[in-house]
Amino acid sequence: MMPPDHQQETSSCMTGNGPPAANTILSNRTDTVLVHAQPSVSANNVSPCSDDDGISVQIQEPPLVIRFSILRESLHPVTLKFEDVAYSINLHTSKGSCFATSHDEPNKQTRTVSVLNGVSGVVKPGELLAMLGPSGSGKTTLLTALAGRLRGKFSGKITYNGRQFSSSLKRKTGFVTQDDVLYPHLTVLETLSYAALLRLPKKLTREEKIEQAEMVIMELGLTRCRNSVVGGPLFRGISGGERKRVSIGQEMLVNPSCLLLDEPTSGLDSTTAQRIVATLRGLARGGRTVITTIHQPSSRLYRMFDKVVVLSEGSPIYSGRAAQVMDYFGSIGYVPGFNLLNPADFLLDLANGIAPDVKQDDQLEFHGRLEHHDDQNATKQSLISSYKKNLHPALMAEIQQNVGDPIASGKSSRKNCDNEWTASWWEQFKVLLKRGLQERKHESYSYLRIFQVLSVSILSGLLWWHSDRSHIQDQVGLLFFFSIFWGFFPLNNAIFVFPQERAMLIKERSSGMYRLSSYYFARMVGDLPMELVLPTIFITVTYWMGGLKPSLITFLLTLSIILFNVLVAQSLGLLLGAIIMDVKQATALASVTMLVFLMAGGYYIQHMSPFIAWLKYISFSHYCYKLLVGVQYSANEVYACGSGLHCSVMEFPAIKYLGVDNKLIDVAALTMMLVGYRLLAYVTLRMRQPH
Repeated sequence: MMPPDHQQETSSCMTGNGPPAANTILSNRTDTVLVHAQPSVSANNVSPCSDDDGISVQIQEPPLVIRFSILRESLHPVTLKFEDVAYSINLHTSKGSCFATSHDEPNKQTRTVSVLNGVSGVVKPGELLAMLGPSGSGKTTLLTALAGRLRGKFSGKITYNGRQFSSSLKRKTGFVTQDDVLYPHLTVLETLSYAALLRLPKKLTREEKIEQAEMVIMELGLTRCRNSVVGGPLFRGISGGERKRVSIGQEMLVNPSCLLLDEPTSGLDSTTAQRIVATLRGLARGGRTVITTIHQPSSRLYRMFDKVVVLSEGSPIYSGRAAQVMDYFGSIGYVPGFNLLNPADFLLDLANGIAPDVKQDDQLEFHGRLEHHDDQNATKQSLISSYKKNLHPALMAEIQQNVGDPIASGKSSRKNCDNEWTASWWEQFKVLLKRGLQERKHESYSYLRIFQVLSVSILSGLLWWHSDRSHIQDQVGLLFFFSIFWGFFPLNNAIFVFPQERAMLIKERSSGMYRLSSYYFARMVGDLPMELVLPTIFITVTYWMGGLKPSLITFLLTLSIILFNVLVAQSLGLLLGAIIMDVKQATALASVTMLVFLMAGGYYIQHMSPFIAWLKYISFSHYCYKLLVGVQYSANEVYACGSGLHCSVMEFPAIKYLGVDNKLIDVAALTMMLVGYRLLAYVTLRMRQPH
């Protein structure tokens, strides 16, 4: 049950410096103040990051100055009820030949597959519910539906204290995915600090938000690895159990009323898995509603669960108290062969249709036979029928009971406060910008990328070494190379931006951490140093080595045009990545697009047929090339066009064809592309991401 102080609710939206209790500094304290779990969860708390022992004991600290968390007063108990939840998906299959494609419409069939079929349950504050079942039984789908993140429509009813899911409830709900979506180059402290700055309410100062992150690190036993990088597939970081605790810590920062976790023990050893579940049980005892999916827990883990829901191919075969599961199945004739069997193993066998009276040798002998498959289906149907007859009516009666709604009883001012963003647009922008720069600095200025740009710049400078007006065709070719190289390079880099951050963006946007616009502009500004510094170095080296006009003004104009072209190319790459969200497909499309722009740029071919000549007007490389030539040469310049003859540069065929007089039109075209591509990329992201 929740302690009394957790059931108190503020009557209005607090402003200013917060309530006095939140700002009271307690000195000369000898015990550690636990903010996020009441009563104290020290008995179930995990140990520090070292893998020495299982459970840690609360240690007396020297006198500290600790500030009470304001989030302690905003914790609201939530009773989650789900009644006859059903969900189906449509699968498109091809009939007939194995080589039939999706374009063969006559052979295309649509098959409806039931993922969930009438699942019900009740989880109250202080309870830990585990969803059990074999792979593909619908556990993750049900958890996603309970978290309000299931795309598509489902039947049934899910209520939180009698209300439907809303934006205010979203910020009181924590959701931890099976795969830990974390930035690999950030430390544990940085990861939680940035999350605190984005998710904690405005009434807290920056120092108080950082203090909350420090407290979560202490409570989850992450103190010893607080300054270690999270790590990823390409380099070593913290362990898997520590990564999972960091993911839990990100959700615990907001002191959620309801915490949902998808396979939190996946890939962990039994000791580490016990620490994670012990932490979840301690969080539940603090008055939270905790729901988790788990594949095959040990008997020690199973004893920590208060309630279980067992699914078999999307249908429930049990929903109720974990301690009563063996008695229930024994009452309907399913008794394990020996007493020391792990209840979780027994439940999974039943969910797979394996009756306890079938010996292991018989299972191996009948494996793959049609009779054995029919027996399994018969067992599953028997268990489902028994559930509907014996458990479902009592469960419905419990669901129909009215429970006090502490959230709904709050005043309207509290509701309005919950619907507001926890930070202003400018604060979100600053935090996201700083986090992005810190995470991507290793990628932006990697030795490989710098070597790539420097090697190409030096090589091109040597190839065009001190060219002059007598070789004007070579100089025009160098200018065209500028426009093409700095179209390909930034476009291919920008394609990876949104597909690589898709998982993180979905996770954080689903939690209501920040506005999409603040993320988008922070990403755009954060990419500028990398996108503009490297072409500046490239042009500085190649321009003077290549023998172009030795004028500082001309050099600066050339550099400005290249940087403008880089931004346009990056905009197109962002758009392609946002539309396709698949790196391979986007890269292939970008290569074809740049090849078209290359051929239609005005260098290789000057006389195109009218029906295809319009391609050059959509090529940003064409406008960049025209501007580069226009600032490099003037009307009064001449070149050696024959023995003792000099001709006007503007009469050179390649330059005359371009028509370099309309520079303002070229700049306007590039500006429209820059704004248009980025606006379309933002609109595409907004259509794809949850609001």
